[in-house]
Amino acid sequence: MSFLEDAQKGLTTEQIEAAAVAEGVAAAVIRQGVADGTIVVPCNPAHKGLKPIAIGKGLRTKVSASIGLDNKDSTVANELEKLQTALVAGTHAIMDLSITGDMDGARRAILSAAPVPVGTLPLYQTIVEASQKYGSALKMTPEQMLEVMERQASDGVDFMALHCATTFETIERAKNEGRIDPLVSYGGSHIIGWMVHHKKENPLYENYDRILEIAKKYSVTLSLADGMRPGCLADSLDGGQVQELITLGELVDRARKAGVQIMIKGPGHMPLNHIKNTMTLQKSLCKGAPYFVFGPLLTDLAVGYDHINAAVGGAISSWYGAEFLCYVTPAEHIGNPDVAQVRQGVIAARIAAQAGDLAKGMPEAIQWDLDMSNARRDLKWKEQIRLALDPEHAAYIRKTRNEGKISTCAMCGKFCAMKIIAEHLHFDKHSC
Repeated sequence: MSFLEDAQKGLTTEQIEAAAVAEGVAAAVIRQGVADGTIVVPCNPAHKGLKPIAIGKGLRTKVSASIGLDNKDSTVANELEKLQTALVAGTHAIMDLSITGDMDGARRAILSAAPVPVGTLPLYQTIVEASQKYGSALKMTPEQMLEVMERQASDGVDFMALHCATTFETIERAKNEGRIDPLVSYGGSHIIGWMVHHKKENPLYENYDRILEIAKKYSVTLSLADGMRPGCLADSLDGGQVQELITLGELVDRARKAGVQIMIKGPGHMPLNHIKNTMTLQKSLCKGAPYFVFGPLLTDLAVGYDHINAAVGGAISSWYGAEFLCYVTPAEHIGNPDVAQVRQGVIAARIAAQAGDLAKGMPEAIQWDLDMSNARRDLKWKEQIRLALDPEHAAYIRKTRNEGKISTCAMCGKFCAMKIIAEHLHFDKHSC
C-alpha cells in the first residue's frame, strides 16, 4: 500500500507520527487530512535523515527555498552553503532546480545534507540531458522524461513539480486571450515548444498514469505546476490560467484514486484584489489539494525588492488558504540569488507565513506574537531577540545601535514608552 492508502485505511505511520509531533497536533489530524487529500506529508523512504513535515489545511503555513546549479561557475559546495543558510533561516523544504553541471551529484549531496523534504523539477534535467545528447531539447522523448523522474525518485526526492496540465486546450485559450507575457514558466515553455514542434499533446499529460506509477512506487508527492501561470498582473486569471486549473483538478482526482499524494503549485503575478478569487478557485477546482504558491507578486515594479513584494502577497494568500510558500529573493527577475539573498528570501517568506497564520487564527502563531508583546512590555531584551523570526539579525542591530548597555531601545532612549508607563502607572512588570 502507498502512504495515502495507509492513511485511508486508518493506519498511523511513523511518518505521520513524526509530522504530528513537529506540528504540535494529534496524529489523527494529520492522518485524516492525508486520507482526504487536504494534507500531504512528502516523505520518500529513500531520503535518509528526513524529518517529515505536514503541509495543508489547518496547519501552519510552510516555506520552501529554491537552490541549484544554475551557471558554469556554480559549484555543489556553494549550493550546499545556500542550503545550510536556508535551513538556519528556517525553511521547511528545499527545491533543487539545477540546470547545469553534475545535476545527479548536486541532488544527491543536497538530499544527504537536508533533513527537510527536497523537491525537484525533473523536466529541467531532461532538457539539459537531451540538449547535450541530441543538440536540442526539442528532441527529448517521453521515455527520457520518465527515466529522469524515476532516477530522481530512486535517489530519495520527496516531491516533484511536473507540468502535466499544460495541454493544447490550455494553450489555445491563452492565445485567444492575447496575453502580455505569453509564457514565463521555464518548464512550461519547453513543454509547449516540444508540443508545437512535434504536433503532439503534452507527454506528461499523455503519460500521467505512468507518472503515477513511479510516484506511488517511490512514495513521491506530486506538485503539479502551472505552465500557463501569469507572468504579469495584466494576465492574471485569464482563460489559459483557469483552463489549466480545471485540468489540474481532474489530475488531482486521478492521483488520489491511484494512491498518490498531490498538491498544486500556483502563480505567480496577480493584483492584490485577485488573491481571494484565485485561492477560492484553486480550492474548489482542485478539491482542496494543498496550494503551493510562488509569491505571489502584487506589482511588476519591485525589481530588487521582490522578496518584500512576495511577502505581502504570500501573507494574504496564506490568509485565504495557501498552505505552502515558495520563497522569492531580491534577485528575482535580475539574476540568481547569492547566499545572503537566499537568507533574505527565507526570512521574508517566513514573515508572510506568520502573518497569514495569525490572520487564520492559528493558536501557535498567536501565542508566539503574544510572547513577544509581553517581552517588549517587560523590556526583556534577551527574550525579544530569542523570539524574533531572525534572532541573529535582531541581536546584531541591538548590539550595534546601543552596544547593549541600556535597557531601553536606541530609538526612544530615556523617553521609552514602556519605561514611562511603568514609572507613572506603576505596572509591576515594567522594569528597566
